[in-house]
Order: sequence, then structure tokens, then C-alpha cells
Amino acid sequence: MSRKTTTITAIAALAVATTMFPSGSDAVAFAEAAHGEPVAPVGAEASELVPATVHPATVHFVSEPVVQTLPPSPTLTEAGSLAEMVRMVDTREPMSREMRCLAGAVYFEARGEDLDGQLAVAQVIVNRTEDGRFPRSYCGVVTQPGQFSFMRGRAMPRVREGSPAWTRAVAIAQIAHKGLWESQAEDAVFFHARYVRPGWSRSKTRLAQIDTHIFYR
Repeated sequence: MSRKTTTITAIAALAVATTMFPSGSDAVAFAEAAHGEPVAPVGAEASELVPATVHPATVHFVSEPVVQTLPPSPTLTEAGSLAEMVRMVDTREPMSREMRCLAGAVYFEARGEDLDGQLAVAQVIVNRTEDGRFPRSYCGVVTQPGQFSFMRGRAMPRVREGSPAWTRAVAIAQIAHKGLWESQAEDAVFFHARYVRPGWSRSKTRLAQIDTHIFYR
């Protein structure tokens, strides 16, 4: 077949394809299939007759680990009891001097009492720092002369650190300091052992008796 005849045949195939497929690209594809070689669209130059190369689509598979979301760990505010909260407190963190004074007061004044009694003692110390009649720091309150019988002048006795009693006292001090648990002592700023009756107690409002202590404001 001559080149002229080939061209005429290709044009005829393209015309039929255009009638059947309005889209230009579909018409060209049909004409190429019918003629057996590339066909340029009508009006294209001979230099534009470039065989079409079909590249298969490349599928990429990305392998990623399946991460299962774990339920969040319970927070201190979700504790169901004071005992549970004490167990949840991290007592291994370094302590400031102020927090050691607060924990020391709990340890020496109430380590033999239940947790509510220990928290009440700590709450009184916290409350005193917010009351203008007392020093503004935990150490100032604890070392104030004549306030705590366990003090040796202005020095606190040696603590048995690492003991369960000290660990509980540290936890109670943090709970009171951060206000994480409501104490039965509420806004008390005074307390004394129940086996004594100091004269000042007559002029104070009694709030609660917890273990061996009576609390006032």
C-alpha cells in the first residue's frame, strides 16, 4: 500500500472514530487500533506521529505497624479513696526544704494515726501559711516556738527515711500541698491531742476530732 493510500485510510478511520467517540483521545486510539499504527489527530504535523507508550500503573504498598491505643492511666483526681491516692503519689521525686518540713510534721505528729488524721495535721499547717497570724512558709510554721512538741528548739529530729511511715508522710504532704483531697479538718488552724485541754481551746470553734487530735478554727 502506498504512503498516500495509507494516509487516506488512516484519515478515514479517524473520521469514523470521531463519529463514534466524541472524545479526541478515544477517536485516535480507535483509529490506531483499526489501522495498526499510530495516527495523528486531524491537523497534526507528521512530526507529531509518535508511538504511544503505555506505562502500567505502579501500586505502592506501605507497611505500617498497627498501634493499639491503650486506655490512659488513672490520674490522682480519679482516686476512689485517700488510701488509693496515697499509693498513686510518686514519692521518689526530690523534695524541697519546705516540703520536707511539711512531711516531717506529719511524720512526727501523726505517723501512728490513719491517713485522715495525718492529712488533717498537714492541712492545719497549710492553712496557717494562708493565715496572717502565722508564718507564711511551712518551715516557718513548723519551727515557730511553742507550736509542735516534737521539735528540739528550731531543729527537727532525724527522720527514718525509706520507712513506710515516711513514704506515707511524704505522700500526704504532697496531697495537702496540692489540695488534692478534702480534709475533715477543713479550714482548721489549731489542734491539740485529745488527752489535754489547753486554755485557748475554749475560745475556738471546734471542727472535728480525728483519731488522737481535736481541730479548731
